[in-house]
Amino acid sequence: MKAGNLGRIGSGVLVSALLLALAACKGDDKPQAGAQPQAGASPWPEVKWPLPEDPALEKRVNDLLASMTVEEKVGQIVQGDISSITPEDVRTYHLGSVLAGGNSDPGGRYNATPAEWLALADAFYEASIDKSKGGKGIPMMFGIDAVHGQSNIVGATIFPHNIGLGATRNPELLRRIGEITALETRATGMEWAFAPTVAVPQDDRWGRSYEGYSESPEVVASFAGAMVEGLQGKVGTKEFLDGRHVISSVKHFLGDGGTTNGEDQGDTKLSEADLVRIHAAGYPPAIAAGAQSVMASFNSVNGVKMHGNKAFLTDALKGRMNFGGFVVGDWNGHGQVDGCTPSDCPATINAGLDMAMAPDSWKGFYDTALAAAKAGTISQERLDDAVRRILRVKFRLGLFEAGKPSQRAVGGKFELLGAPEHRAVARQAVRESLVLLKNQGGVLPLDPRKRILVAGSGANDMTKQVGGWTYSWQGSGSKREDFPNADTIFEGIAQQAKAAGGEATMAVDGKFTQKPDVAVVVFGEDPYAEFQGDIPNLMYRPGDDSDLELIKRLKAAGIPVVSVFLSGRPLWMNREINASDAFVAAWLPGSEGAGVADVILRKADGSVQNDFKGKLGFSWPRTATQVANNVGQKDYDPQFAFGFGLTYADDGNLAPLPEESGVKPGQTEAGTFYARGTLADGLRLRLSNAAGQNVDVTTLPAKLPDGSLTVTAVDHEAQEDARRLDWSGAQAATATLLTDKPMNLMRETNGEVMIVLTTRLEAAPAGDVSVGVTCGAGCKPASLPARDALAKLPAGQWTTFGVPLKCLATAGADMRKLDSVLVLESKGKLQMSVSRIALGASNEAEHVLPCKW
Repeated sequence: MKAGNLGRIGSGVLVSALLLALAACKGDDKPQAGAQPQAGASPWPEVKWPLPEDPALEKRVNDLLASMTVEEKVGQIVQGDISSITPEDVRTYHLGSVLAGGNSDPGGRYNATPAEWLALADAFYEASIDKSKGGKGIPMMFGIDAVHGQSNIVGATIFPHNIGLGATRNPELLRRIGEITALETRATGMEWAFAPTVAVPQDDRWGRSYEGYSESPEVVASFAGAMVEGLQGKVGTKEFLDGRHVISSVKHFLGDGGTTNGEDQGDTKLSEADLVRIHAAGYPPAIAAGAQSVMASFNSVNGVKMHGNKAFLTDALKGRMNFGGFVVGDWNGHGQVDGCTPSDCPATINAGLDMAMAPDSWKGFYDTALAAAKAGTISQERLDDAVRRILRVKFRLGLFEAGKPSQRAVGGKFELLGAPEHRAVARQAVRESLVLLKNQGGVLPLDPRKRILVAGSGANDMTKQVGGWTYSWQGSGSKREDFPNADTIFEGIAQQAKAAGGEATMAVDGKFTQKPDVAVVVFGEDPYAEFQGDIPNLMYRPGDDSDLELIKRLKAAGIPVVSVFLSGRPLWMNREINASDAFVAAWLPGSEGAGVADVILRKADGSVQNDFKGKLGFSWPRTATQVANNVGQKDYDPQFAFGFGLTYADDGNLAPLPEESGVKPGQTEAGTFYARGTLADGLRLRLSNAAGQNVDVTTLPAKLPDGSLTVTAVDHEAQEDARRLDWSGAQAATATLLTDKPMNLMRETNGEVMIVLTTRLEAAPAGDVSVGVTCGAGCKPASLPARDALAKLPAGQWTTFGVPLKCLATAGADMRKLDSVLVLESKGKLQMSVSRIALGASNEAEHVLPCKW
């Protein structure tokens, strides 16, 4: 820890950090099978729970618990999603909580109004306190992923994602962000935010890297307590858990940022000492700040799923670290425990989970948990402990006296959403998060009185600017008008240029009629979340050099170029950095694009407006294959080291960087089976007919011997980047994407992902058509009728067609061992072209195959 940081971090975090450091000194033991805590001195720090025992509170809890039936107790430990549950269900089953998942909204509309959200919260609350069916009227809690502001609600303040906040090194700013997030969440009816994420990402290929503050445990620890206090209020003050605050959910316990190859929901293989030293760093300060809930992680530790790991959930978290709140699960995560399914898992409660997040499986989980409780499989002691922990939080939160959400302190005060003072804090966060990597010849800051061209795909694109977990799970599908309280980066630059007497014009493609004095090119990753963002290497848009070509074209015209890069992680950008005069890592800045203008533009009088303050919280890679790239690791040799970040006082000149990526050409994006004329590694296309003839497609054109199915190359966005499938109708024929080794799509199935085809119907089907998958010998293949759905596609137009994985699972496929990821069969004439086949979120297809699950 640098001495200069001591004042900002605070004594509580210092104590926790020292405890972790001392634990790390006890040795680097090898991983133990089953991930059980090892004998001898414990590496786990002992944390002081800040809430003293309250006899009056305990009496209320115990009196209520003693009056509850086993049915009512089981109801308290079950949480369902608003897309699969009704207020009547809450009333009938006495459920303790509901949540709104990333794609769950009132009326199924991502842009539902704040008033609709509040009305829904009222309806669920009133159902929970209704005693007409014999219940005790225990108010339910409404949880939501308010992970960078209340980012589910149109008009809310959207803060930078955590990767940007980590670059600020400013815990007090995080505290203020937590306070604002709590206010805007309460205004719309919820009292529980699933935040903060205190993961310590160690492999930037992980699709959740941007949810982590830093690769450094020290930086994560410095933020965790401040964010918890911002959300909940400070323990011991009258603000703690009052009507202007929410309960936090520190996540994901434990090791989510350390999985092998950065695979989301994968296995973290570490000694217990290293697991604690690195991945538990955020929990001691969060617990010391009084965090009321902790969310269990999807990942395994040394082969054992955390949702079923009693040694860590109970013995370490609740025991050694004295966590006094309750443990909630993640989206059907209990279903991944050995011997469990989403609707049947007593083992997760026995392991220490207090509330199961069973979004669409809640009814089955309730029934099986009730049966287990009555049979003693879940002991009365364990059930009572879980319910007692949940009730304590509800009493602390004042829910029994609060009234319905719309009648609480800030309920319905929608003027808080995107309030000017809230946006000012978000804009400050953008300013402080920007990291300057290059400033050749001191091109920055720019004179706002000049003619500025703003170009690139991210220049005026709020969706790209805010990233995932914004209005929808993947962050896709929104429009500019969905962000009424926001500025794009172009808008921020244009406003300041105009005020100074200059001019900013926008052209995404960089074309101009009058030569500008300078160009600002804004580009970067498209939104993603969770495993949909996992990538095989750190290449930026493999196979697509359009952004690089834009920068080079402007440079060739004699125009200085400032690149503003939007991303959820450091990526190999050597070519783009070389081509640019200045390069700014802007991360995912959220709703306040004007914060970028605040730093890269001078004042109208020519003086510096704001200097760069951001410092890398994640080491920047030297090649696209440099994935073991964390500060403190052996042979650490990044392109830009952890903590790097230029200011205007620094020499920003940079020698040309090497342009060898280390990646073999032709590799496709993660989650993409076919795109730009290339199949993903490990896949092959086979044509088959009812007569048993097979042809593996290696060159084009290709066809079956009887001509029943032919494949040719056609153009979509580039020359021969699509394939036309032409069934003659001579006999039934099939096109199958086979895998070289079994593919596990279980996590994607749980995440309600689809197989999305970018397709053009050339000739409507004349016979039955089916779409499906296969899963090897002894496994039932899944086949779904698709003729009617395909016939409804617009003829001759490119569109997207989705096949929900959940439908294929319901049809019988074992999604853990697929040996084909797509089977298209037609028994009659059919002609369709396909340019891309990839996994996509449930809102990423214009047309979806209807089915029941």
